[in-house]
Amino acid sequence: MEIQTDAMPSRLRNLPSRLLNLGAAHASRLVGEALASADARQYHYALLAALDEFGAASQSALSDRTGIYRSDLVSTINELTDRGLVERTPDPDDRRRNVVTLTPEGRVFLHRLDDLIARTQKELLAPLSPSEREDLTRLLARLHDHHVEERRRA
Repeated sequence: MEIQTDAMPSRLRNLPSRLLNLGAAHASRLVGEALASADARQYHYALLAALDEFGAASQSALSDRTGIYRSDLVSTINELTDRGLVERTPDPDDRRRNVVTLTPEGRVFLHRLDDLIARTQKELLAPLSPSEREDLTRLLARLHDHHVEERRRA
């Protein structure tokens, strides 16, 4: 059920946390639908993006970089491996660990997903000007970084 902002009680309409939650739910739905059109999920995109940017990595490092719980990460890697988008091989330095690598097919698929995500971001942020989009992104990143740092200090 979607609620128009002007139909909300002013207490809710003026709560940034409430608006962030509603916006996040909408964004997640839009992104999920876009990725589903390419037979992908948000975890697939996050994992492929991390491998593309940082290179081959252990499952533990990938979990840390993507925020995907280790148990969910294993199934995500299995799905991507079955599709030939990533490879999982034993770490030569520690045979108990696996190293996950992006394949050339995975890189091509990631670029396709990048295009879908870019179109979805435009749709999500349509009512904002380009400078407002940049401001919003900068402010959201600042909020996120602040709270991550607060949790680390706690």
